[in-house]
Amino acid sequence: MSKSINILVLCTGNSCRSQMVEGWLRHFSTINHNKVKIYSAGIETHGVNPMAIRVMKEADIDISYHTSNNIQEYKDMDFDFIITVCDHAKENCPYFPSKAIRFHQNFADPSKIKDTENKILSEFRKTRDEIRDYCKKFIEENLLNI
Repeated sequence: MSKSINILVLCTGNSCRSQMVEGWLRHFSTINHNKVKIYSAGIETHGVNPMAIRVMKEADIDISYHTSNNIQEYKDMDFDFIITVCDHAKENCPYFPSKAIRFHQNFADPSKIKDTENKILSEFRKTRDEIRDYCKKFIEENLLNI
C-alpha cells in the first residue's frame, strides 16, 4: 500500500462510542499491518468518557491519551472511509464534503444508562464488545486487500 488510508469515526459527542471505535480500529489495523490513520470526532465535544477508558483498558487498549475533537477540525482532510456510530450524528452532522466511502452502525450509548455502577459497567462492556466485533469485521472486509 503506497498511501495512508484515512478513516474518520463520527459520533455526537466524541466521548464514548467513537473513542472505542478509534481504539479498536487502531488495534486491528496494526495487527493487519495496514498503513491506516484513524481519527474520531463529534458534532459536539464532551471529553473522553472515563468509563470508556476503563473498559478499553480491560481489553488492553489504552485510549486515555485520546482527545475529544470537533468535526470542523477535519473539514480540510481527505478521508477514504467515514463511519458514523450513532443515528444522531448520521442525521445531524453538518454537511461534510468528502469522496469517502461512508458506513453507518448505530451502537447503544452506555453513557446514557442511569443505574448502579455495576449495571453501567456491564453496558459499557457490552457496547465495547459489539464495537470490537464490528471493527474487526470492518478491517477484514475493507482493508486487508488494499
